[in-house]
Parts: sequence; C-alpha cells; structure tokens
Amino acid sequence: MRETNTQIATHQLKCISKIKIFLLALLCAFVSKTLSGSFINSILTQLERQFNLSTSLVGLINGSFEIGNLLLMVFVSYFGTKMHRPMLIAIGCMTMGFGCFLQSLPHFLMDPYEYETTVSKTSNFSSNNFLCMRKETQIFTPTEEPSECTNEVKSSMWLYVLAGNIIRGIGETPIKPLGISYIEDFVKTENSPLYIGCLETGSIIGPLIGFLLGSFCVKMYVDVGSVNTDDLIITPADTRWVGAWWLGLLICAGANVLSGVPFLFLPKSLPKVGLETNMDIIEEDERNETKAEKGDITIDFLPLMKSLFCNRIYVLFLVTSILQFNAFVIMFSFLPKYMEQQYGVSASDAIFLMGIYNLPPICFGYLAGGFIMKKFKINMKQAAYIAFCISLLDYFLNMLCFLTICDNSPIAGLTVSYEGTQQDVYMERNVLADCNIDCNCQDKIWDPVCGDNNLSYMSACLAGCETYHGTGVNMSFQNCSCIKSSRNTSAFLGLCGSSSACSLMLQYFLILSALSSFIYSLAAIPGYMVFLRSIKPKEKALGVGLHMLCTRILAGIPAPIYFGVLIDSTCLHWGTLRCGKSGACRIYDSINFRTIYLGLSTTLRGVSYVPASFIVLILRKKIQSAESNTTVTELVVNRKENEDKEITRQSIHLKDVELQTKF
Repeated sequence: MRETNTQIATHQLKCISKIKIFLLALLCAFVSKTLSGSFINSILTQLERQFNLSTSLVGLINGSFEIGNLLLMVFVSYFGTKMHRPMLIAIGCMTMGFGCFLQSLPHFLMDPYEYETTVSKTSNFSSNNFLCMRKETQIFTPTEEPSECTNEVKSSMWLYVLAGNIIRGIGETPIKPLGISYIEDFVKTENSPLYIGCLETGSIIGPLIGFLLGSFCVKMYVDVGSVNTDDLIITPADTRWVGAWWLGLLICAGANVLSGVPFLFLPKSLPKVGLETNMDIIEEDERNETKAEKGDITIDFLPLMKSLFCNRIYVLFLVTSILQFNAFVIMFSFLPKYMEQQYGVSASDAIFLMGIYNLPPICFGYLAGGFIMKKFKINMKQAAYIAFCISLLDYFLNMLCFLTICDNSPIAGLTVSYEGTQQDVYMERNVLADCNIDCNCQDKIWDPVCGDNNLSYMSACLAGCETYHGTGVNMSFQNCSCIKSSRNTSAFLGLCGSSSACSLMLQYFLILSALSSFIYSLAAIPGYMVFLRSIKPKEKALGVGLHMLCTRILAGIPAPIYFGVLIDSTCLHWGTLRCGKSGACRIYDSINFRTIYLGLSTTLRGVSYVPASFIVLILRKKIQSAESNTTVTELVVNRKENEDKEITRQSIHLKDVELQTKF
C-alpha cells in the first residue's frame, strides 16, 4: 500500500510538470503566432507601397489569413480533440513558419524598389528637368510600353504574400482551440481562468515584440545592403518610403518553427490535476475511449451543432463577438496608417507608439481579469455583469477620440490654394497656378517639398523653384516663384511637419488609447469565461472552433476589405508609375479618414451591446429561477423536518403521560 501511494504521488508530480510544460510551450506558441500576425499588420502600408496596391487589395491580403483558418477550423476543432493534440499544434506552428518564409520571397525575386520622383537619385545630375524650366520641354514622360509597366508593377509578386498568409492561417488553426481544450481537460476548474489569462497575456507579448520588430525593420530601407542609401532622396517619414519588411518575416518564420518543437515530446492526454488516479486505469480508459471514438467519431457531430445553436447565450455571444471583432479588426489593422495620415508621424514611429501605448495595458488588463476571476471565485452571472459594465465604460471613453483632431496638411493645389486659403478637397483640383503654369511641370508626380512659408507643394517644379543646392535628402531649392515668404523663397525635400497643436492631440489620443486598451482587456477574461461556461464540456472544443470560424467569416475576412474600399474613397492623390498607371495612394483627406475610421468602429461596437444586454438579462432570469427553485426545495425540506420534529416531540410527550399514568 505504501508503494502504491508513492507511485501515485510520483505520477501526480509528473502530470503537474507536464501540464506546466504544455502551458509554457503553448505560451511560446501564442507569442510566436501573434508576433508574426502583428508584424504583418504593421507592414501593410509597406506592402501597399512596394507592390503599388490599393488599400482594399491590401485588406484582401490581410483577410487571407482568415481564409486559411476557414479551410480547417471546424475539422480541427471537432476531430482534433480525438487525435494527438500536441502533435497537431506542432505541425501548425511549423506550417506558420513556412507561410512567413513564403511571404518574404518576393523581395529576393524582384528588382530593387523604384519610387516615384522627378529628382535624379544619384549625386551626378545630368539635367535639371525636376526644376521649373520655363519655355522648355520636360525630358521625363510616362511611357506606354506594356513590358515596362509589367516590369515596374511586378503585379504577380504580391500573390506570394497572399499565398503565404493563407498558409499561415492554416497553420494557426489548431493552436488556440486544441490548446485551450487541452488545458480545460487536464487542469483544476478554478485554475482554468488564470491559465487562460496567462495565454492571453502571451497573445499581447507577441504583438508587442512584433510591433517593436516592425518599427525597427521599417526604419531600414527595403533594399539595404544592395543599394547605396546615401543616394536616397526620401526619408522614413515620406509616404514613398518602403522599409525592410522581408527581414522581419524571416525572423517570424524562425520563431514559429522553434515554438513547435516542444509539442513533439508531449503526450496525447494527461490525468486531470488533483485527481488521484492510477496510471493503469488511465491507460485502460484511453484504450476504451479510442475504441469508442473509432466507432462513432462522426455520429454526434450534428447533435452537438444543434445543441450549440439552441443555446441562447452561445448564439448571442457569437453575434456580439462578430460585431466587436469587425470593429477590432478595423482599429487594429489600420491604426498605424491612421496615425501616419492623421498626425503626420512616420510609419516607423506610428508602429512603435502603437505597440508601447496599447499592448502593455492590454497585458495588465488580461492578468488582472484572470486574477479577479480566481481570487473572488466570480460566478457566471457576476462575470457577465462585470464584462458588460466595464466594456460599456470603455466604449464611452473611446468616443473621446473624436475630439483629438488635426486638420489636413496644407498642400498647394490639393487641400489649400497657392495663397494658403482652405478649399474643398473634393472640388476639381488644379495644381497649376499663375506662378508655375509656364514651368512645364509634371502635374501628377508626387515629389513633395516644403516651402519657407510652411506650405507644401507636390514637387519643386510646381513650387516654381529654378535652382537647387546639395544632394540626397539634404537637397534644397531656391528662387521658387510660388513661395511667398518674408524670409526666403526656398524649399526643402519632404512635406512640412505637423503643428505643435497636432502633436499635442497625438499625445491625448495615445493616452486615451492606453486607458481604453486596459479597461477593454479587463473585461475580456470575465466575458470569455461566460462564453466557455455557457457550453457543455463535450461541446467545448467545437464551440470554441465554431466561434472562431464565424468571427473569421463575418469579420476577419470582410472587415479589412470593405474598410479598405472606404479608405480609398478618401484618397486625395494617387501615385503615378512610369507607365502612367496609378500606384499607391500618397495622401488622404484626414478629416474624412478620421470620420470613417472612428465612426464605423464606434457604430459597430455600439450595436454589439444590444445582444450583450440580452445575455445579462437571460443569465439574471436563469439564476433567479434557480435560486427560487432552491428556496422552494429548502422550504419543503424545512417543513418536513419541522413536522418530523413535532411528531417526535408529541410521541415523547405521550410516552411521558403514559408513564405518569402507570405510576
């Protein structure tokens, strides 16, 4: 008997260590998969400029990840629980690594990046055709050669990125549903919220590293090492700049492959922690379960589906998640572009600020939510109230972002007149004026300069500049006829910087964003536990997988596409390729961009609180009914006990009377 107890204790120790090893491995898998996902989100604008795509097409690339998820989601969520779950997770991680590697291939197959400019990119200028050359003919003209257009656009190369993202989505499929179901099956019930909170924390650490990596890579020029960066006439703040997006993808590929290795050495199943079970009994149960699964692996699929869709709380939570996920995809995917266009920061700085201000608060919120659930033993009704009220508070706080506004950047001929007065950005624009009409300028080329009057111009020629000084990014232009300033009539490369008032608005926006992120994430764990506890244990893996499937079909895929179309409608000037075709958008109407970006996400989140309120009401009625039934049962039991006591007392009294009579 002593040996048996020792074996059980030793086995329990091994099980606890294995489940913790699994948790640690799954945490690394969450970090690596979210690392690659956030990095790709951070380089969307770089892909847009590299391949000269519209925002809607970039949205399709972003949504292709969800398409990959759809191909295997239901199959993996249902049948995966009956297979070797750690092995499937290992295969998924390595598949994600291959997808990231495939996405980086276009860089090695394409020629060096060519950006749109009228200025020579070498230090030896053979001509001054980028200046105002009055009564002369410009040398640079768009060509209609189909072969040159094909070589320049490289239209087929972005398909590698699309295919790689689909493969990455396929690989990500088994990680979350099988990982969470494995933990739910083999840990104590009260520890489950804390463990899931740790995993959600990993889902924040990964994006934090991903955004920092993205910020670092975007600062590096895309062709670093193969071109002389001293000859560049653009900086990372320029809308034509493309960073080294491919470098980060290679790092993500290696991280995903390595994260899958530990799962190769983990067992198919473990005894639930805390239960004293003999190993021989466990193995016998596994053999019996395997035999049963082979016989009816598909028989209970439809009944489980019916049971899930007859569960009112599950269906309402599904509708809430779809609406919220639409808003989340919009906010998360296009936040760097929004900050870049709204506040005039560079793509690298926008990615860095997004990671620093948003992700640590979310991390602390997830941890706090999981700790509160475990510490105070929050029941289902209380969790629903907490999630609803805190999320609603965050919603109203987030609406303050409408106050953090900046005006359009003043660009002569686009947003303001050449005299500096505001004009309707959607009226028929004419970038030519009396001061440059005889300069023979290309009126569609985007090569902006900033004048001494703090007014930007689309090119040095359109600013009326006749001479230049210096080379590369230090080039300056003089004798500019369109610049009316009390100091000089000179200009420098690049758009004019944002005003101090706009920089202050950026700080307010970042502070609101950080507070909103913390409050929203604080409600996430209680809300998710309501979702998990609303479904039966047998339905759990299928329910989680179906939830992920529906949110991807109705939010993850369409949201970036339809929002990309809306963003494209606010474009003020499209880039022009050498063959005359339109390239990526160079400048947006920041006012309409802000209205669409904040307005659409706010509307979607507002509608989501309708089904969420029904969840709270249903749980309230259900628990009140349960309490009422419990009270009635207790009354019946108490009445029965009182009656028994009274009968006993009367019997004793009668016996006493009888005894007294006898005496």
